[in-house]
Amino acid sequence: MTALLISNAFLWVANIALVVTILALARQIGVLYERVSPIGALTMDHGPKAGEAAPVFTLPSLSGGDITIGAATGRSQLLFFLSPTCPVCKKLLPILRSLSADERATVDVVLASDGAVDEHKAFYQREKLAPFPYVLSTDLGMTFRISKLPYAVVIGPDGLISAKGLCNNREQIESLLIAQEMGVSSLQEHRAKNHNHAEAIS
Repeated sequence: MTALLISNAFLWVANIALVVTILALARQIGVLYERVSPIGALTMDHGPKAGEAAPVFTLPSLSGGDITIGAATGRSQLLFFLSPTCPVCKKLLPILRSLSADERATVDVVLASDGAVDEHKAFYQREKLAPFPYVLSTDLGMTFRISKLPYAVVIGPDGLISAKGLCNNREQIESLLIAQEMGVSSLQEHRAKNHNHAEAIS
């Protein structure tokens, strides 16, 4: 009987220790997640800045008709700069299709590039990009000062630039839309503000 009581007491102590250990690990995982959370798209300090009015362009689209970029239309635009010779751009095309379907109620995705029309038409057909407007304009890229690809710019419903940056994966593209929802130019800016606020409190 005594041995049974001792074994039960030992099991209770072991269970309590296990619960405490799990809680401690959960807290450490939370801290680790905060430290390694995605930094979002890399913002480059070139061209029109977040908060400024987007330059307005009306350009012919490979999908037919004209598309206006940068105007206050009541919907957001995700302007995605790409190239047929950019392997990362091609990798992101299925992600853009998925994201466009998820955000279709509020966001229009527009593809942009420059170069020979025939090359882009072949790329447009080969990759089955018909759902997207696709514009070719050297002036558009120069105005936004695009120097590396793939690059995305989010223009708000009011025609103001919300966020922009280099995008190599879905998380970085989504980070631009999240930044727009949060009213910041980038997730880096949001994290910096939180860090400075925490330091001020401490």
